[in-house]
Amino acid sequence: MKPQASPPGVDARRAALRLLDAVLRRGLPLEAALGGAAGDLAKPEDRGLAHAIAAETLRRLPDLDALIDSATQQRLPPDAKARFALRIALVQALALGTPPHAAISTVLPLVDGGPRRLVHGVFGALMRRKVTLPASPSLPRGVAERWLTAWDRDMVDAARSALAAPPPLDLSFADADAAQAFAGEHLADRHARIFTQSRVAELPGFAEGQWWVQDLAASIPARLLGPGDGRAVLDLCAAPGGKTLQLASAGWRVTAVDSSANRLERLRENLQRTRLSAEVIEADVMQWEPSAPVDAILLDAPCSATGIFRRHPDVLYRVRPKVIAEMAELQRAMLARASGWLKPGGTLVFSTCSLEPDEGELHLDHAPELTLDPVASDELPEGIAPHPSGYVRTLPTMLADKGALDGFFIARFKR
Repeated sequence: MKPQASPPGVDARRAALRLLDAVLRRGLPLEAALGGAAGDLAKPEDRGLAHAIAAETLRRLPDLDALIDSATQQRLPPDAKARFALRIALVQALALGTPPHAAISTVLPLVDGGPRRLVHGVFGALMRRKVTLPASPSLPRGVAERWLTAWDRDMVDAARSALAAPPPLDLSFADADAAQAFAGEHLADRHARIFTQSRVAELPGFAEGQWWVQDLAASIPARLLGPGDGRAVLDLCAAPGGKTLQLASAGWRVTAVDSSANRLERLRENLQRTRLSAEVIEADVMQWEPSAPVDAILLDAPCSATGIFRRHPDVLYRVRPKVIAEMAELQRAMLARASGWLKPGGTLVFSTCSLEPDEGELHLDHAPELTLDPVASDELPEGIAPHPSGYVRTLPTMLADKGALDGFFIARFKR
């Protein structure tokens, strides 16, 4: 006998539950878990819905849990299936515009044979109270405390505001004229910012290879190397390739190195689509070395990625102080190793997409062979200023009225 099919919409919610379990219980990145959690969904729109529910739940998790706890006599364990089901039902009704009856009816089958009455009762009680979610989501307590210590209340408040919705789409262009002709807001040369939920591949210029998706903050490291004029540059930890494309389009002779075969495949696809060229090498930077010194290096080092929480809210739950410390140690080792590959007088740009000073500012004391090359204001996009010491730190407070920025640390050195 064939298994009975689930009611319409239930499979997408079941996949969303698996996604949340993968992130919150097993510590997997949301994007990496998507294939396994939603692989049995035949329709792309169902996979998209599962992802949207899981991502919005992660954006709103502390506030969803506070509502659930306010309506239960005995606190549900963090990993209880009833709590997961209630999170999914509530986020649909309160944040995604799903009618309450549809939100609960598609979630109750997830707890068949379990606390179905509890889930239904708690959800109904909260709907009768006409509860709402705050306009600015709460950060997880540990993250809020860490960032308040590292930065200030304005930064934490800006981070909460930035978390409220997916960020705008930033596009980097190979050609400045094509960028100016593209409809959108132009905050820098060869850049356009658009506010859209359209599929990337359906936007004008994608098939022609005119641009690639890249947050404005992420475009700064390559900008700080300037035009290449045929000189050699190493793009270390290069995949998925936005910086490689920038460097190639700026006239650099690029060698792109990364240890991930899957991510390098995306880099190769983007090189083919944009008709740009680079030598691509699959290797671990800590094991590989170039055959000769080079003129410039861009080291976008592996990090906690807390700076891209707007697009990847799962980092707020996966990253702990131990991870930050381990990443910082690896970054110091990479910086020390790569600095020996520069020609005398060569330039190295170091960056991390992290909001943790351990993965940024504190590295300035661990580059003895390098001298900080201060960044000037006119080298940076509109609304971004260098730190008085000469490095660049982007925060959610920057360009807040124009869609904000990812969090990056960027320093340029000379040997």
